[in-house]
Amino acid sequence: MTLSTETKAPILEITGATKLYEGTAAIRNVDFRIAPGEVHALVGENGAGKSTLCKVICGAVELTSGELVYNGRPYRFRSPQDALNLGIAMVYQETSLVPTMTAAQNIHLGREPLLSTFKSLNIRAQHLLQSMNFSVDPTALASSLGTAKRQMVEIARAIHFGAKLIIFDEPSASLTPEEIQHLFLLIEDLKRRGVAIVYISHALEEALEISDHITVLRDGEKVKTLKAKDTNREEIIRLMVGREIAERKAGDAAKTARSRGDLVLSVENVVSGTMVRNMTFKVFAGQVTTIAGLVGSGRTEIAKVIVGAEKRRRIRGGEIRLKGRPVRYRVPSQAIRDGIVYVTEDRKIDGFFETMSIDENIYLGHLAGTRQSRLMLSGRKAKTLAEEWRSKLKIAAIHREAKVIELSGGNQQKVVIAKSMVQQPSLVIFDEPTRGVDVGAIQEIHRLIESLADQGFAVLVISSYLPEVLKISDRILVARGGRIVEQFDCQHASEEKIMFAAIH
Repeated sequence: MTLSTETKAPILEITGATKLYEGTAAIRNVDFRIAPGEVHALVGENGAGKSTLCKVICGAVELTSGELVYNGRPYRFRSPQDALNLGIAMVYQETSLVPTMTAAQNIHLGREPLLSTFKSLNIRAQHLLQSMNFSVDPTALASSLGTAKRQMVEIARAIHFGAKLIIFDEPSASLTPEEIQHLFLLIEDLKRRGVAIVYISHALEEALEISDHITVLRDGEKVKTLKAKDTNREEIIRLMVGREIAERKAGDAAKTARSRGDLVLSVENVVSGTMVRNMTFKVFAGQVTTIAGLVGSGRTEIAKVIVGAEKRRRIRGGEIRLKGRPVRYRVPSQAIRDGIVYVTEDRKIDGFFETMSIDENIYLGHLAGTRQSRLMLSGRKAKTLAEEWRSKLKIAAIHREAKVIELSGGNQQKVVIAKSMVQQPSLVIFDEPTRGVDVGAIQEIHRLIESLADQGFAVLVISSYLPEVLKISDRILVARGGRIVEQFDCQHASEEKIMFAAIH
């Protein structure tokens, strides 16, 4: 007789899990349990605490308070290696394979046999991959593998390390429908082997299809754990977005849309790679147009196509018009010269020069948007620009020459915005403008975005945070599967409507 996952002793049980960052709780008093052979989905909006909880489980983050019990014993992991040694592995959305190593080398990395050859590693890896019905060449470089096969190698490595609990972080975000079905078959096979699966996903249909239980997190707290067979998408959405502030209140000034100005940007049937499949929308002067949607919906990718950071398909790739003129930028500097700036979602990688000062970063932004000779540098101009934008955005630093890496997240984001705005654009694209910043900085950035629209700028915002979308938007576009699937005006939008459109 096979025990159900509810009657089995849990392989992992967490009680009262709390993680504080400088006094702010990323998760608070979360309870979670999972049994061998169970698929347990974690769902919630961006920022709900899903990733923090999973990082606690896999040893990447230490709890501030609470208890973690694994196989009946309490543990306090100090590193991912501690968790891996006990059989807990995590398969990240962006895989952690070494691209210059083969699949076989990646599978054995960290636990290579003492005496081994390339041939013996390949044979062992081939046997393991075949036992799991994975069609991956063990001699292929990781960099040459597609997303689905890289995930297969990650899973094979986890099994090679004896993983009894595997965490999947948005595993289907970059997969084709066929690859997703294959992933589900792999998870079912792991389940039959008695492996416990924690499945993080924005795609509620997937969670309902493959999981035994679904835990909903909201604002760092556990809302409820449901049996997948006894719930539905509508109930999960209500639990995910059930804030008091979900609906805008009567009299809220942001509820009245600004008047639509001239058409500034027209995107028509644009196709790029696998993420942007047929994107069509318009952006007008004097308004904040927001693109909402889930991970993998193509929001960031279309922004990068617009500014020339990514290329759209050469033939039948659609058309982009700026103020009625067809444009196709080869590099972002061409877009900047035409008055388009892109405020990146990843400020630490793409947003600033971390070892330079605030003044230097802002002045470099100015140089990027001007045709003057780069040899004619002006220290006075750099100081004047920096003082202007320090004052406008209230950029705070301990001292004037502080490096940007020494600033808080909110002040770093303000520097990135200042670098963009000093280029005197007519169209500003903000990608997740308030990600990772404190509450005070969020309000200031929102005021800046709204003031730009009030001044007649065309503003396009990409955001995953629905309260932010509702607060600042005049028009809300919803992306799903590389397309714009729905449009709302600010008077009639709600979190529930947007979420339905994003996942339906």
